[in-house]
Amino acid sequence: MSENKKKPGHIHSIRVRMTVIFSLVLIVALAACMLANMFFLERYYIKNKMEALKETYQYLNEASAADAMSGDAFITKLNTICEVDNVSLFVMGSDGHAKLTTVRDSAELQRELYEYVLGAEPDKKTIWEQTDNYTMSLSGGEARRGYLKITGTLDKGELFLIRTAVEPLRESVMLANKFLLEVGIFVLLIGAVAIQILSKRISEPILELAKLSERMSDLDFNVKFSGGKDEEIVFLGNHMNQLSEKLEKTISELKTANNELQRDIEQKEKRDQMRKEFLSNVSHELKTPIALVQGYAEGLKECINDDAESRDFYCEVIMDEASKMNKLVKNLLTLNELEFGNEVVTMERFDLTSMLHNMLQSMKILFEQKEVHLVFDQREPVYAWANEFKMEQVLTNYISNALNHVEGEKIIKITIQKEPDHVRVGVFNTGKPIPKEDLGRIWDKFYKVDKARTREYGGSGVGLSIVKAIMESMHQRYGVNNYDNGVEFWFELDDKNEV
Repeated sequence: MSENKKKPGHIHSIRVRMTVIFSLVLIVALAACMLANMFFLERYYIKNKMEALKETYQYLNEASAADAMSGDAFITKLNTICEVDNVSLFVMGSDGHAKLTTVRDSAELQRELYEYVLGAEPDKKTIWEQTDNYTMSLSGGEARRGYLKITGTLDKGELFLIRTAVEPLRESVMLANKFLLEVGIFVLLIGAVAIQILSKRISEPILELAKLSERMSDLDFNVKFSGGKDEEIVFLGNHMNQLSEKLEKTISELKTANNELQRDIEQKEKRDQMRKEFLSNVSHELKTPIALVQGYAEGLKECINDDAESRDFYCEVIMDEASKMNKLVKNLLTLNELEFGNEVVTMERFDLTSMLHNMLQSMKILFEQKEVHLVFDQREPVYAWANEFKMEQVLTNYISNALNHVEGEKIIKITIQKEPDHVRVGVFNTGKPIPKEDLGRIWDKFYKVDKARTREYGGSGVGLSIVKAIMESMHQRYGVNNYDNGVEFWFELDDKNEV
């Protein structure tokens, strides 16, 4: 509980960190503004003035080239440009007098243009840009009031001067920075209060979430998150509520599982009864072959028939019955391992088509002996996930069952169908359908639909029980379908690579 007691302190530390971080952001932003004013404002101001002079020059040069300098529309627009950008201009005609000017007293502009032509301009000027047609310079320096001007020749030969006043900015920059600093301090104080309020709004739902998690750790799932207005915190709170519900559901499932375990313990006597029934069924199945073996063995001992043919017949009966008992015992052992063993079923991806072709090739003589027409047209590989050895057992039981019950046209057809998320394998044989009352019981141990016929081919009624145990151990579907002309046994396997 010591860690839980520290949580409110962590919340307060979040508030402090948020306040410090936002305050630092404001201070950095303020310092950046002051530095920008100090180092870049003058250059930015001069650049904008230069752009204004260039635009005026271009407009004037275009009008001169088009002989439109005396038009009313030109004069009106030129006056507008000069008023907006605080620009003065003077264009000298070929007679040395003013051809165009935007000021009433143009003597000063005329004098500056003469000085430019004669090369008698003051030395204290700064040239910002120079081309073949004009020179842009700043007179008076950047520290005091002066003029930024363009002097040169238009494309048609007229001399011109365009200038605009440039205010000294250094004192203005210092004043602006002082104002920014005073305003910044005030904003910083207001911001700190606002951040405290904002951080409280954020930290309170976080504290509620911390208390919620503390109660959840004590397995108290009645508390739910209800606070918070920010989408992210509400999103987290909703997920905490979902987690609480899932944990409660999981504990409920565990309690249910515990009850199931208790019920399983209570059903121990029922399982013992099932074992007794199993032993009774085994005893019944072995009673007849054991009696036959004993009877024919006693006949051999007492020499009831001395001829060699009778002795061979007696021996064949004994061997046949012993073989049936051996097969029954092996099947029972296999079934016992599947139903009660702790064997881990290893899943692997293999080619069903290849496995079936190999099995059918080895069983070819059985089909020929029974004169059965086998149909299996699949040639392309079809991959599935299962235990390959156990699936061979399943298919062997299905195919053997089909061989033992095939009738009529004597056709056995094996199919592989690819479905969207699984593979379905079917083994069909022509013959009599299984009676409806027997369909649900054919998977039970020792159950036989036609006991006389089962006895004829030596069946024990365990094969389909083995199929059931194998398929359920891999959690796959299986079953049987009746048709008018026969029966199809089928099973399904996963063919996806996802877990």
